[in-house]
Amino acid sequence: MENNSTFEQKIAAQEWMPEKVKQNLYSFYFGYKNALDVHHVDPASYSWWFDDFLKFIHMQLTTPFIFQPYHEKIRYPHDYYKFGNDFFRLLVDEKASRVHGHAQIEEITSHLKNGHNVILLANHQIEADPQAISLLLDHQYPGLAEEMIFVAGERVVTDPLAVPFSIGRNLICIYSKRYIDHPPEKKAEKQHHNKRAMDLMRLLLKEGGKCIYVAPSGGRDRRNAQGIVEVAKFDPQSIEMFYLMAQKAGTPTYFYPMALATYDLFPPPETIQIELGENRRSKRGPIHLSIGTAIDMEQYPGYDQPNKHDRRSARAAHIWERVCTDYKMLLQGDS
Repeated sequence: MENNSTFEQKIAAQEWMPEKVKQNLYSFYFGYKNALDVHHVDPASYSWWFDDFLKFIHMQLTTPFIFQPYHEKIRYPHDYYKFGNDFFRLLVDEKASRVHGHAQIEEITSHLKNGHNVILLANHQIEADPQAISLLLDHQYPGLAEEMIFVAGERVVTDPLAVPFSIGRNLICIYSKRYIDHPPEKKAEKQHHNKRAMDLMRLLLKEGGKCIYVAPSGGRDRRNAQGIVEVAKFDPQSIEMFYLMAQKAGTPTYFYPMALATYDLFPPPETIQIELGENRRSKRGPIHLSIGTAIDMEQYPGYDQPNKHDRRSARAAHIWERVCTDYKMLLQGDS
């Protein structure tokens, strides 16, 4: 893969690859390369990653990897965790990237060592958020991001360009409400899968020592009509479900708000797509993360409302506002 035309020819020669996947891979590669060309990064430093990526895509299209409701990261014979981190590392300006909330992160690591659980209620901006979290935390807090469990939707475990990165993470695989009716004939099957996933999550929480990342919005943040990236609203039912499961597990579980500012690295499509496959654009730059103080899940503005649905809505709004506040802080520090 010495030059662009060589890589184009290499992809074009793959008769097993559907045309849409080829176009998405072209877009992915050239977006990645162009982002690094601006910073004078030699393509030879990452060409072998794309060669491996091509092999992994071939494996997924010919013998698809089937994710179980709970998937544990695979590191042998291929170290997919390291592959994912290395793949995105060159896009990250690590010197300009920041982590806020070190006191809270120390609390979290202490909870986990004591066999307690932590659930991070976070926004979600890019497919590579798990890798972004690892790149931000691995050096100072080894093992935290590596062992973290991510609640993952259907797209990142079925899209052949996303699967190689997902294989390297611990995942609880669920179908989000946004896609559970598509196609209609699969709805019952998806609902059964989600029940199995939730049962497994309850067992994991009962076991203890688990750190789980979940985006209660059920999707990625996107730009509004003014072109400003907004933190997607949190779903009260999603937060309530995780709170109830934590209570049923019987193991002490702590909830923390997490704000991620990763959007520019790998922006999602401007509109939500139902069909799989999307053009992926890249940009090199800093990424940021903040973890706020622990959330009181029982007492918050609006907790004393008589209607339970109003109480849940108030709690979701409170947590979302806390994430929004930290997110704006991260952006101000980046300006």
